[in-house]
Order: sequence, then C-alpha cells, then structure tokens
Amino acid sequence: VCIHRVRSCSSIRFIKSKYVCVFDKSAFKFSHQQRLFRTSAVSCGQIVQFKLSDIGEGITEVTVKEWYIKEGDSVSQFDSICEVQSDKASVTITSRYDGIIRKLHYSLDEIAYVGKPLVDIEIDASKGVAPEEDVVETPPMSHEEHTHQEIKGHKTLATPAVRRLAMENNIKLSEVVGTGKDNRILKEDILNYLAKQTGAILPPSPKAEIIPPLPKSETVPAAPKDKARKIPVPFSRPVVFSGKDKTEPITGFHKAMVKTMSAALKIPHFGYCDEIDLTELVQLREELKPLAQVRGVKLSFMPFFIKAASLGLLQYPILNASLDESCQNVTYKASHNIGVAMDTEQGLIVPNVKNVQVSSVFEIASELNRLQSLGSAGQLGTNDLTGGTFTLSNIGTIGGTYAKPVILPPEVAIGALGKIQVLPRFNGKGEVFKAQIMNVSWSADHRIIDGATMARFSNLWKSYLENPASMLLDLK
Repeated sequence: VCIHRVRSCSSIRFIKSKYVCVFDKSAFKFSHQQRLFRTSAVSCGQIVQFKLSDIGEGITEVTVKEWYIKEGDSVSQFDSICEVQSDKASVTITSRYDGIIRKLHYSLDEIAYVGKPLVDIEIDASKGVAPEEDVVETPPMSHEEHTHQEIKGHKTLATPAVRRLAMENNIKLSEVVGTGKDNRILKEDILNYLAKQTGAILPPSPKAEIIPPLPKSETVPAAPKDKARKIPVPFSRPVVFSGKDKTEPITGFHKAMVKTMSAALKIPHFGYCDEIDLTELVQLREELKPLAQVRGVKLSFMPFFIKAASLGLLQYPILNASLDESCQNVTYKASHNIGVAMDTEQGLIVPNVKNVQVSSVFEIASELNRLQSLGSAGQLGTNDLTGGTFTLSNIGTIGGTYAKPVILPPEVAIGALGKIQVLPRFNGKGEVFKAQIMNVSWSADHRIIDGATMARFSNLWKSYLENPASMLLDLK
C-alpha cells in the first residue's frame, strides 16, 4: 500500500524510516527514487526563467557588461542583477522575484536578446509565478545557506557602481542620505557613511605626484605661464607590438554612431561660421563662479551658451524642429531639449538637458554637472540620451577653432564651439584692446532651413553672449 501511494503522489518528498524498512530495496526501482526518499528537508521551489524585457527605443539586443550576482546568490525584488549596454545607453536590470539564482545564461561581453532568458531563479512554489514567465521543471535541490548583501534599491537613486560599493561594504542604501539631485546617493555619500561607522579617515582625492625640489644648483628656471599653455601635453599610450592585425566588432556607442552618421549623410548640410566676443561674459562668469560653488555646482560657459540658444530658438522655432522621412511634414518641438556632445571612454555620446526654455542658468549648470558625472562613469540612462531637439558641441575643450559639425537626425541644426582665444580687436573708437574671442560653426538642414534664417539666429545668439545683461529681458 505504501509503495502504491508513493508512486501515485509526486508531492511526497520523504517517507519515515519505519515504513521504509518493511520493504526490500528492489521494490523502489522507479525514476524518482532519489528525489522521493531523501532523509533531509529539501526546498520545493520552482525554477523561473527571468527573461530580458523590452527596454524601449526599439532595442532588440544588448551587451552584458557586469553581473552583480552569481549562481547560488539570494536575491530579492528590485535587487540589481546585471548591467547591460545597448547602442544607446547603459541599463541596470533588477529582479522581479525573491529567490535563489540557479543559472546565468550569458557571460560578460556576450550579446543578450530581448525576450530570451537572462537568468534562472528558484522561487517558493507556494507564492506562485507570473503567468507570462516560463517555469522549468527540475528536481528540487537541497537548501543551502548563502551569504549575500541585500540592497533594497527600489526607493533610492544610485548608479550601479554606487550600489556595488555599498554591497562590498555591507551598507544598506536605505540608511544612507543622498546628496545628489533628487536625493541620489553618490559615491561620496557611501564613503562618508562608512567613515562615520568605522571612524576611518577618507582617502584624499588623487592628485599629481609631488616631486621634491631640486638643489639650488640644479634648479631649472620656470617657463612663463603663457608659453607653458601653448605646449601641448602628449597623450602617451603603451606601445604594443603584437605582430598581428586585430579585428574587433563595433559595439555599444560606436555602433550607434555608425547608424546615426549613416542617416546624417542623407541630409544636405548648410554651414555658417562667425566669431563671438565673450569679454563681458568671461568677467560675469568669474563673478558668479564663487556663488555657484557655494551651492555645490561647477559653473562653466556652457550653461550660458545653452540658455542663449534656447532664447534664440523661441524666435526661430524652425531650428528646434524635425522633418519626417518622406519630407512632407515638419514638427515644431515645444520643449528645448538641448544636447551636449561629450567625449568619453565609451565614445561620443550626446546627452541632453531637458526643457531649457523653463530653466535658469544655474539649473542648467546643475544638470550639466549630473550628466557629465554619469557620462564619465558610463552610467547615462536612456532618458538622458534620447529626445534631443538641438545640439551644441564644445570642441574648444580639446582644441581647435572651426569645425564642420554633423547634424544628429531627426534634428535639423547643430553648433560647434571653438576654444576661447585672447586676440587683439578694435573698439568703437578705433583703439586696440584685448578681447576674448570664440568661433562658432553652425550646420543646418538645407531642405527646410535657409542661410538667412541660420544667420539671423546666430546673430541673436551672439548678441545675448556679447551682452549677457540683455538675457535678463527675455528670461522667464
């Protein structure tokens, strides 16, 4: 009777020894004998295939850049599982379930596809499974103790790098006060929290190596500051003599640049250049920099360039528009989402500052600081990299005066800003004075924008920057 009962009910996990000893071992020869006759308690979980969901923007494949878990780790809902990178942005994938990781379907730098299994998670069968998930029937596994740092990050804002730092130091993000925008937790917040808990002294920020002074007899006279600035610093790279050619696939942001520039080649570009006298703006920025620093914001020239462009777009909305593929309709964008080209280790990226038309110069500067920090860490989100309506590229931070910028579809205009140079110019009285000169190069879609419109916009933008006080009349 006991044998018949065991064969008919697969839910039985073990039988007491007093029933087992009555029968001969040969009576229990069937497919599930090892599973049904364990003498220790086992888990009765189900294995759920956690699939990579659609992350938007028509993305069908991503590259796995980093795993935050390993097989055997325990995870909770909203815990970070991995970081993936598409051709547009880096995205952190979080868990939908409480359970134990049983299988990772991809290795680092492998291509993962939307809709395909990402990891297998063993969950408690009594809690049920979402109907759209596939359940893999596998024999139950013995319960083991696993040590895993649980971070409940669904109510806090933090980059994957910050979450990993917290995990490594056994810190719960819910206990850390974020000082970033929207209470975002920064790396400094984790270090400060750790210092308060342990009494440790934070390591100083990395600085250039201090070289002891030479003896007076060997002291080399310092070069004048003006000449020192003109000497370019060589960018040294380790020389590798492999003896073989190396072929690498185009991935990530480089892959996005291939697509975007291929589409931009179809646009007839119109170019326009001019020079701007930034003498008054340079003085104004020097006065405002200490005030911005008190508020914790680094103030560069870029927020002024962006705000002046937005004021100009209010007068010439055709430059803040998009043209459909059939060239039959023009869409005038209500928001001024002005993109800023950034050179990063991952390649060229163009995040944008949203709704500049209703933002102050200080708010633009604060948002730029956030975008630059995330861009340097390679943690910009899809929202930061999409939705741009107009773009400025500051090539002057690297060098150069003029450029021929390429329009980013579906936008219709872009500007490239050169470096600021001290050059002699004449004032209204014919006197020579020292001026702070910057060159600008515009490119516009000549299918809907004519040269006169581009020139008038440039002149208006120029007037705002050469007379910064005039911006006060149009600020909202």
